[in-house]
Amino acid sequence: GIAIILVVSIILPFMQVITISMSPASVVNKTGFHLIPTQFDFSGYTKIASDENFWHSYMVTIIRAIAGTASGVLVTLLTAYPLAKTNLPYRKGLMIFVVFTMYFSGGMIPKYLLIKNLHLTNNFLVYILPCLITGFALIITRNFFMSLPPALEESAKIDGATNMQVLFKIYLPLSTPVIATISLWYCVQHWNSWMDNMLYVTKNSLYVLQYVIQTILTNGQTADMEMMTDVIVHTETMKMAALVLSLIPIVCTYPFLQKYFVKGIMVGAVKG
Repeated sequence: GIAIILVVSIILPFMQVITISMSPASVVNKTGFHLIPTQFDFSGYTKIASDENFWHSYMVTIIRAIAGTASGVLVTLLTAYPLAKTNLPYRKGLMIFVVFTMYFSGGMIPKYLLIKNLHLTNNFLVYILPCLITGFALIITRNFFMSLPPALEESAKIDGATNMQVLFKIYLPLSTPVIATISLWYCVQHWNSWMDNMLYVTKNSLYVLQYVIQTILTNGQTADMEMMTDVIVHTETMKMAALVLSLIPIVCTYPFLQKYFVKGIMVGAVKG
């Protein structure tokens, strides 16, 4: 029963967004839910499709998601592997430090000053380096490595394998579930981020998709009031069309990773 309520609470708003994105002003103007389109008007998609800034920000976000996910997964694997070793010096202290970062941060102003002093403002790397690794993904990956049989590494070491060879040739092929899981987390995190754009980036060429959409949602109506013609088509419908287009990559990516998701979470969470 609870699961059905949750599913309905997610599906209904999503259906309304899709319906409004392809409906004329006369339908959008009506109050209440619009779950199934009664009339079709793709003016919102047409307007978005002609917006070069939207598609440029789309490409910036795709590059950010790919680069951020790849670098995040690599750094997470390289960090989790040594932390999975029980004989690592100061291992407990390092794990306490990792957990500490999950609950506390320096705050917005100290972080801004740090970013500025590192000359990362108006730099694409500001999207990658500050969120290169997350504590929860590190803990899940580390626990997954701890669940693997120690004999695998011992036999590889007897054959002369180095730590890097053990990680990439022994552990990596067995880590598909946890890699898929943290990849999805990093990808969604980078795809949905816009606050760092607002705080640290002023160059239009570096704007990410979610910041552009946030601008459309916030300022779209006032920007289009001058047109005075079919204002709803150029505001609500356009906003919903932009939202639908922004969801496509994540919706297409999730089915390929979903089968590994639950296994990666469960295996990575049961070992402390």
